[in-house]
Amino acid sequence: MNWQTRVTEILNIEYPIIQGGLAYLAYSELAAAVSNAGGLGQITAMSLSSPELLRDEIKKVKKLTNKPFGVNFAIGQHGRPFADFLQVAIEEEVPVISMTGGNPAPIFEQLKGVDVKKLVLVAARRQAVKAEQLGADAVMVVGQEGGGHLGRDDIGTMVLIPQVVDAVSIPVIASGGIGDGRGLMAALSLGAEGIEMGTRFIATKECVHANDVYKNALVSGSESDTVVIKRSLGAPARAIANNWTKKILEIEKSGGDYEKLKDYISGTANRRYIYDGAIDEGFAWAGQVMGLIKDIPSVSELFQRMISEAEQIRSKWAK
Repeated sequence: MNWQTRVTEILNIEYPIIQGGLAYLAYSELAAAVSNAGGLGQITAMSLSSPELLRDEIKKVKKLTNKPFGVNFAIGQHGRPFADFLQVAIEEEVPVISMTGGNPAPIFEQLKGVDVKKLVLVAARRQAVKAEQLGADAVMVVGQEGGGHLGRDDIGTMVLIPQVVDAVSIPVIASGGIGDGRGLMAALSLGAEGIEMGTRFIATKECVHANDVYKNALVSGSESDTVVIKRSLGAPARAIANNWTKKILEIEKSGGDYEKLKDYISGTANRRYIYDGAIDEGFAWAGQVMGLIKDIPSVSELFQRMISEAEQIRSKWAK
């Protein structure tokens, strides 16, 4: 069946499926596997400690695939400078740049005159309109079911996607609560022209940096095993519920500020869980879609399954 949408045309990919930025996890192995399977894989830039390490990771991806891929810039990390990292992506002629968190305007300014496709992750209609005005080629729209950082308005994907589709003329990519072919077809029926998945790609063989403890938690857990932390900081984010997130919520409830929270919500605490499997000494991002994750396939197997499911739905609709 023909899977062509404006998203596949813009990104030059076979299927309208994009892998999320995934802090500390989205590196060459996963990105190349997603691109080779027909989607758009991405490297996370700001989880790397230096621009040259980003250059190395980009070169690794190029050795593993000749398909398009992207570099994601999580720009809401307490003002960490990204210009040198972005310059590396420009020099390496990365075909797609995506932006999550914070104000993407400085990235658009640095990308002026550069032949690159620009994607912006948003969590509200007004943000999508602004992204289009800045020059985004498409917007990725995440509902409150998603993992990691979310919008402040608690709007679900089913309501948010049609709102944004009606508000912008550029393609919309749905994110949040999507992990199979049913989610893909649901997103398309809402007017989106592609999907972005984060949590589902963590539970794959090629997400080699994620500890098995983390992956198994995604498989064994349910949609009710997540909590939203950092709401008091104006940066709500969904993670797996554990004793560590319980402590975070207790600090927030008692009025604790960023200084009291910073050691609990740090990248170091995140890596202790996702890299080392130390579930009582850190936290791990996950969306409610973990309730739909039942196994840890290869990326290729996941794509084949999703497309098969989606095509069965198409056939049913055609009747």
